Amino acid sequence: MCQECETQGLNRRNLFKLAGVGLTTAALIGSAPARAAATAPSSSSVTTPAEALARLKQGNRRFVEDAEACASNLVAIRGELAGGQQPWATILTCSDSRVSPELVFGGSTLGELFVIRNAGNVLDTGALGTIEYGTEHLKSPLVVVMGHSKCGAVTAACDEVTKGAVPGGSIGKMVQPILPVVLSAKDKGDGLVAETVRLNAISGARRIADESHIVSELVSSGAVKVVAAVYDIASGEVEFIEDL
Repeated sequence: MCQECETQGLNRRNLFKLAGVGLTTAALIGSAPARAAATAPSSSSVTTPAEALARLKQGNRRFVEDAEACASNLVAIRGELAGGQQPWATILTCSDSRVSPELVFGGSTLGELFVIRNAGNVLDTGALGTIEYGTEHLKSPLVVVMGHSKCGAVTAACDEVTKGAVPGGSIGKMVQPILPVVLSAKDKGDGLVAETVRLNAISGARRIADESHIVSELVSSGAVKVVAAVYDIASGEVEFIEDL
């Protein structure tokens, strides 16, 4: 075969390949927004604590059963949110990279969750102030304090209490608020970390209303509900603890 014919053959084959890739890409792009539209209802439709909690539970069930179906049309939603936000849940959780509330709760998209994250989901001044902003100014009707299984910060606090292993640097100061919780869970033996995770979430949720008159008044009026939760990083399931 002459060099010119060979070159033309290669060019034709490359064109067919590129055309196939283009069609496949267009199909994928075209299908994504349609699926997203079915899984991302408007955040303004949630106005009560009960509605917000129900949506979180439904979203987590969707995440557990079919995580790949949790997608959002971010391009369209981003434009809609340029003028403001109306998150229907405020969530204090851990910085752990395996714990992403937007995914854990069924692909909740931009503008739906007002999230505060730190190691150990500790209720410090910054976290409490952010929760007050979320509930008072953004009108978020639900507050969730969510711990998770195998939490590193909780494990460090447990090791300090049981083994005298004090973390260095600022980590030691960071886990100090968790130490009293460890002591209250100490009789659990091998289940110390798991029980501390649970009690730490409950303790944080209880303290919110105790330490914030803003949130306390909103809770008393029925406008806001505060709950605790524990996320299992293996199963993907969230256990909600509503009776505090």
